[in-house]
Order: sequence, then C-alpha cells, then structure tokens
Amino acid sequence: MEDKHGWDMMLCADTHHCAVGTLAREMHHTSEALCSTIAFHLFGLLCKDTPCQDLAAMAFLVETLDYLDLSECCDSVLEVMSKKLQSECREMRRLALRGLLVLGTSVSAAIRMWSLHERLVELLQENDSNMLRMTVVLLSRLFLCNGARLASPLALQLAGALLLLFDNDDSQVQVCSMFIFREMLYFWPEEEKKALKSHVCQSLLPLFFHCHDENQRVAEDSQETLHCSATFLHRKDLQHMLRLDQTWRFGKALLAEDRSRAAEHLCRALRYVESPQKPLREVAVRFMGIAGRRLRGQQQELQLICTALEHLTEDMSSAVSQLALETLHVLLAIQCGQYSTIQRLQDQLRRAWRTRPHLSGLGCCNAR
Repeated sequence: MEDKHGWDMMLCADTHHCAVGTLAREMHHTSEALCSTIAFHLFGLLCKDTPCQDLAAMAFLVETLDYLDLSECCDSVLEVMSKKLQSECREMRRLALRGLLVLGTSVSAAIRMWSLHERLVELLQENDSNMLRMTVVLLSRLFLCNGARLASPLALQLAGALLLLFDNDDSQVQVCSMFIFREMLYFWPEEEKKALKSHVCQSLLPLFFHCHDENQRVAEDSQETLHCSATFLHRKDLQHMLRLDQTWRFGKALLAEDRSRAAEHLCRALRYVESPQKPLREVAVRFMGIAGRRLRGQQQELQLICTALEHLTEDMSSAVSQLALETLHVLLAIQCGQYSTIQRLQDQLRRAWRTRPHLSGLGCCNAR
C-alpha cells in the first residue's frame, strides 16, 4: 500500500474508494480469512441498504467477489450490482460493471442478467473508454449466452451505437461490437428487415475498410460481419466477392449500386484518411479515386476528395503518398476534361505492370 501511495489516497475523498480497492487486492496475498469476512459483511450491508460508504464498500466487494459462495447468493449479488448500475454516480456504475463482468463468466448468471440489456444499451453512450469497453464486452457475453432478439426500437438504438464502435481504437471493443451486430442480424425476423436495412447498409463501408485492418482478429471479424450484412441485404454480388476473397472489388460494387449515395459513402470514407494504419489510408485513397469518377461534375464533393488526396501526398508512407499523387492527377485531369481514352489505357497498363506476377528465375521470359 505504501509503494502504491495507498494511504495518501485513503485520506482524499475523491480517491478513497480507489485506495480501498487497492487494499482489497493486497489483502488477497496477506490475509484471505480477513478479506473474506469483510467481503461478506459489506455484501450484507449493501443488500440491506444500511447507511454506509457505498462507493468504498463496492470497491472492496468487486475485488473480493470470489470469496462469496455465488452458488448460493448469486441472485442477491446480481440484485445489488443491477441496482448500482442505475446510479447517477459514474464511478458507482463503473464498479457495478466490473462486478457484473465477474459474474458474467458463469453461463447461468449471464442468462439471468439478460434483464439488464436495456440499461447496457443506454450505457453505450458513456463518454468513458473504460466503461464503454466493459459495457460492450458484457453485452457480447449476454448475447452469446442468451441468443435472444431485442424489441425493435431498442434494437435500432443498439445498431446505431454499434456502427460507431466499429472504428473504436480498442480492438476488443471492435470485435465485441461486430459479434453483437452479427447476432442481431441472425435473430432479426424476416418480416421486420426493412426497419433495420438502413443501419445494415451503413455498416458496409466501415466493415469493408476494416477487412484490411492490421489487427488480424479485427480483419477476420470484419469480413465475417460484412458477409452477414451482405446476406441480410440479399446482395449476392457482394457475397460472391467475399467468397472469392475479392474485397478489393467491394468498394467499386458499393458505389456502382447507387450513384446517388456516392457522396454519402465518400463522407464516411474521409475519416480513414487520418487513420494511423497504412493499409486503411491506402484503401481510403483507392476508394476516393473510384468515388471521384462517380462524382464527376459535383464540384463540392470533388474538392473534398482533392483536398484529402493533397494531404496524403505528404504521407509518411511513400507507397500511400505516391498512390495519392497518381489518383489526384487522374481526378484533376477528369475534372478538366483532359483524361483521354489513351491516358486511361496507359494508367491501366501501369497498374497491371505494378501488380504483375514475379517471374524472375523461371526462365519463361529468357531470350532465345
């Protein structure tokens, strides 16, 4: 405790509960019997709503839940945690989520926790990365153990929140949000698909980009979720591309389906220009090149593309900067009406040459 400045934290009202949690963790190693006694006593106080320092009591309890006989008191613990999850105090909600995550490792407890799913959907709006991660992880656990469908209004609210999480900086949040989205699509009734169609359409672009994510788990989950979305929308063309592992054609097909939505797709794609991942920036350049051809004559959107490409010509990756420069050159030529059939053919030949198979050493091109 001294090394972790625990005693100093104990004297400050704002950090008192943090110090109590630290104390509980340290007591695990030094006095299990005393730790168990305190945990049981605090649990009793919280169950009876006896006046006490609730925040400190919860901080100690969530660190020592394994000392309680959950086979006998699981329902009571769930009741306490569920009540604290409704608290107006963010720190109390955070502690309740931690406790529920511990309980949620049990399938039987996760099944009984399904009644909390509405509150958890609300908590996805929290502006706190730690709470957001715990909430989406807990929700994914509940969906895994229950496999139940949501009421339509709540499902639409959840779908909207999940779409934003596909681009989260935390890969665990991304993977869990994609899993929940897939589960929603799987259990969604056929006769009500129209209500969810708009959200599923919006999922296509971010999922397409994250198929190229540097994190292999995120890339694999993105591809699986993208296939689920394409199936939900009855887009056999997209399903075929995914089966053949032709995700590089996906962006072109997405824009070709509805030219009127090209500007909308463009606005969503621009966020990836600032991605710290080189593969996502490269896909963004290629997508903007395709979008630029579709948006010919729409000056405002073309200006957005050109501005983004100019920014990427100074990218730290030479491959991205070169690709951005070439794409910008083509789009400016198109805008000025100077991109002839000959130039288009030359560009196609250059791309074919850069992506040609490496034949050196095979002897098939040797002069006779």
